Amino acid sequence: MDLAEYKGVYVIAEQFEGKLRNVSFELLGQGKKLAETLGEEVGAVLIGHNVKPLAQELLNYGAQKVYVYDDAALENYNTTAYTKVIEDFTAKHKPNVFLIGATNIGRDLGPRIANELKTGLTADCTELGVDDDKKTIIWTRPALGGNIMAEIICPNNRPQMGTVRPNVFKKPEPTEGAAGDVIDEKADLTEKDFLTKFIELIKVGGDGIKVEEADVVVSGGRGMKEEDFKEGGCLVELANILGGAVAASRAVTDQGWINPLFQIGQTGKTVSPKLYIAAGISGAIQHLAGILGSDCIVAINKDEDAPIFNVCDFGIVGDAHEVLPLIIEAVKKHKGIA
Repeated sequence: MDLAEYKGVYVIAEQFEGKLRNVSFELLGQGKKLAETLGEEVGAVLIGHNVKPLAQELLNYGAQKVYVYDDAALENYNTTAYTKVIEDFTAKHKPNVFLIGATNIGRDLGPRIANELKTGLTADCTELGVDDDKKTIIWTRPALGGNIMAEIICPNNRPQMGTVRPNVFKKPEPTEGAAGDVIDEKADLTEKDFLTKFIELIKVGGDGIKVEEADVVVSGGRGMKEEDFKEGGCLVELANILGGAVAASRAVTDQGWINPLFQIGQTGKTVSPKLYIAAGISGAIQHLAGILGSDCIVAINKDEDAPIFNVCDFGIVGDAHEVLPLIIEAVKKHKGIA
């Protein structure tokens, strides 16, 4: 393998039902920085059906080129078919770096691509950098249960690949009407490239605000009660009047008090809301890994030595069941809610 032939940092853009995921924009922001250091271009690969109109959005967020594979057969995500598309793209364009969102789709697609291309993949990265050689990407991710940060490189194979959780990096400001190239590509697919068949889409998690997209997240931990996470509970009431979403630590989801879809932390989701309220959460390092991108963290805990107080912007030492009703009352008064 002649490593010098491989050029460019490319985001595998993810879209669902005709809308691009925010993580694609977040990765373009980071991809642009990497590309500038490497002296290469940043681009995106967009796969789906009737998705070409989305290409301009990718240009607005920093892509210099967008390669579009628009095919009716690709309307719904398919592991083997999408992998074949990326294989063909790699053989034709020889990318140096692939950035993939660590979403349900990305975590399925990334390893399959890496296996087929016989290259490495670093999962759940929290930081991206370039080695002193200006050629090798340094992928940083938590290891050993989040107790250390490991730096991983792939010096001998290309493309270099990594997945990044949504909300780890801030979405850059778009430049409306940004110039760039939109290139139509043909997906060379046969029936054997589809090992599974799409039957039905079943949505789970309800129709409310998605926790990973909410501006306000009200999260509860071991110090709360099961009823606090139900309709009428203090966590739900506060989230509703703030226009936010309810979430939880792993201790809560392990108890079965709330769907694991709402778990925050290293083994759950990463969030970066404007306001994160942590009620009855001690602040284990695994949980902190999912919230450090928050603009403002408010912690409520009876234990004044709880680790959460080391990272929060505002801390209240007290019983959350006594503090939260006071906050709810104050917010209602401020909003003029009876």
